[in-house]
Amino acid sequence: MLIAQITDIHIGFDPDNPAEYNRKRLDEVLDVLMEGPNRPDLLLATGDITDRGDPASYRRLANAFSRCPFPVWPSVGNHDLRDNFRDHFPGFADENGFIQYSVELPELRLVTIDTLEEGRHGGAFCDRRAAWLDAELAKNADKPSYIVMHHPPVECGIEWMNTHSDEPWVHRFTAVVRRHPQVRGLICGHLHRSVTVAWEGRTVAICSSTAPQVSLDLRPIDEDHPDDRPMIVAEDPAYALHHWNGRELVTFYDHAGAHTMLAKYDERLQPLVRELKAERPV
Repeated sequence: MLIAQITDIHIGFDPDNPAEYNRKRLDEVLDVLMEGPNRPDLLLATGDITDRGDPASYRRLANAFSRCPFPVWPSVGNHDLRDNFRDHFPGFADENGFIQYSVELPELRLVTIDTLEEGRHGGAFCDRRAAWLDAELAKNADKPSYIVMHHPPVECGIEWMNTHSDEPWVHRFTAVVRRHPQVRGLICGHLHRSVTVAWEGRTVAICSSTAPQVSLDLRPIDEDHPDDRPMIVAEDPAYALHHWNGRELVTFYDHAGAHTMLAKYDERLQPLVRELKAERPV
């Protein structure tokens, strides 16, 4: 089972441009997923799929996804608006209107939750959403499960993008997860960087963005004294591949830019491949 992830697409950042830069970057990643050697079984789009939450951007995004030969499972981030999301991506809301649902796969479950509070950059997770997650996880307590969400509940070290561990929503979310040991890990976005971190005995895999990335700068930042540091950088558009090997989810991070080939599998490398495979148990 191969699960692809894209995040922080930010369609509509340049709304009047039919050749929008963020749309071009998205299409580059989709081309790699569709035409490359690692075509996924499904694609997760983990929030901030639009920049302003406007209907036109959701229409353009739905059009972009329509050419994918695999199912696409979208979710919301702090740049999205639920009403417009539901109008263009129906069928993903729970009974309270939050964008929360489960994907049942043969050997594992993906449980998507909604961490959006409209008007706030950081995450949110209210009692109603927590109750839904608690009940949803209780439905199949023996199946390995991964929670898909936009905001990671961890301090990443990029100070202006941090989530503080004492935020109420983090406590509420953590309390639910602690009751369900079948939750193996979290699949997140939001940071515009590829990050992996241990949290509550689980692995948090955070995918970088298809839109331009947040600069990797771990120095403290002073809101009263701008220092001209880079904030956003245009590295190649990124994606993740989460490979279920039958025991655990193995995450790879890659990008859609050029990959210079330095060696290829030909007769010269065939002995090495044979030797490596022969070392392993049958």
